[in-house]
Amino acid sequence: MRSMILAVAGAIALTGVASAAELFDGRTLEGWHALGGADYQVVDGAIVGTTRPGIANSFLVTDGAYGDFILEFDVRQDVGPSNSGVQFRSESTPQFENGRVHGYQAEIDPSARAWSGGVYDEANRGWLYPGELNASGTQLYQFGRWNHFRIEAIGPQIRTWIDGKPVAHLIDDAVARGFIGLQVHAVGNAGEAGRTTSWKNLRLQTQTLKPAPPMNIFIRNLIPNDLDAGEQAQGWRLLWDGKTSKGWHSAAGGAFPQNGWRLSDGALSVLPGVHGGDIVTDEVFGAFELQLDFKVTKGANSGIIYLLTAASDPASGGAPLGLEYQLLDDANHPDAKQGINGNRTLGSLYDIFPRARRQQGVGIAPKIDTWQHARIVCRADGSVEHWLNGVQVLEFNRKSAQFRAAVATSKFKDTPDYGEAPRGRILLQDHGDAVQFRSIKIRAL
Repeated sequence: MRSMILAVAGAIALTGVASAAELFDGRTLEGWHALGGADYQVVDGAIVGTTRPGIANSFLVTDGAYGDFILEFDVRQDVGPSNSGVQFRSESTPQFENGRVHGYQAEIDPSARAWSGGVYDEANRGWLYPGELNASGTQLYQFGRWNHFRIEAIGPQIRTWIDGKPVAHLIDDAVARGFIGLQVHAVGNAGEAGRTTSWKNLRLQTQTLKPAPPMNIFIRNLIPNDLDAGEQAQGWRLLWDGKTSKGWHSAAGGAFPQNGWRLSDGALSVLPGVHGGDIVTDEVFGAFELQLDFKVTKGANSGIIYLLTAASDPASGGAPLGLEYQLLDDANHPDAKQGINGNRTLGSLYDIFPRARRQQGVGIAPKIDTWQHARIVCRADGSVEHWLNGVQVLEFNRKSAQFRAAVATSKFKDTPDYGEAPRGRILLQDHGDAVQFRSIKIRAL
């Protein structure tokens, strides 16, 4: 019995329940107020939000604002399904779209996409941690039963769990404080009216916060050129220090280019029209995972080339000899319509495989003049993944017959064993257009 008591006490300390305050008294909506026209009522000890047609997203929000906290609650949907979420560190101010609610949201997503627990920036940046970044988390939320959520917001560390299982780990310092809100999402027609989302057992801890142990999932760090201790523990390191040319040199040989590149304001920038030349890493890599932020201007063309073995390949018209993750403004650069079936578009394996799909939605769909996220996973068995803005857009095996067949119809058809080198450098391309890079990180696999 004593062992059981100690185990329960340890679990309470971990979850923050021991000193947590009740945000909802189970009887009234005291301490809350509505922003929007959805219906919120207390029914059998739970807050029930119900959809109504013809109104925008609605929120029942706390009167108080909170910075660092651990929030736990139970949520259930029985009529629907309908998208929902829980806001935190959120705001409604006259200066922002006449009071529109905006801020972090832990998603409640009963759709086939199943991104519940992912982190969304409502009415602002959109998806910050899509559910696809942690596929195991998409199996957790269940429509028609109570689900237990935990949200930790401690400094820039934002993490979510469903039923004790990890879902998302975001690092972001854009907003430090704001209200908590319960969302009823807008619906498209009268037939979707009456869909319900219910919340109960809303407990908030704001003092003596004890973070849960590491989640061992992908960490999405939005702080430029920052390497968090959790990332280091997973093997990540900075491939560019954010300030100098250390670790990089001209692809043509010799030192870092004197012209054509600018290293300032935490970004590695290609200057348009100067043609300083491509740059490559001093190191060579085999099996690795690479991620970086990039920004393209209108009509820009560039690329991330990996497993590079030569700065140019005469057999393919002088192109760098390596695999290329295409960077492009698809809407305004003619190369997007060249090649075969879109295999020169953003995120594609240049001139060989097109990206599989282009997810829509704020923070997912590519935009010019906006920082976006690229990720390349290159394994020893030849399997490769391309990711764009948190969503996998391409998977192939560079040692497969399918890959060789695609190469045979590309501009690299006359290059022996193209793309099959065991190791190579990483190249950032100067195509003469304004492109920027930052937060370049790599880890060995």
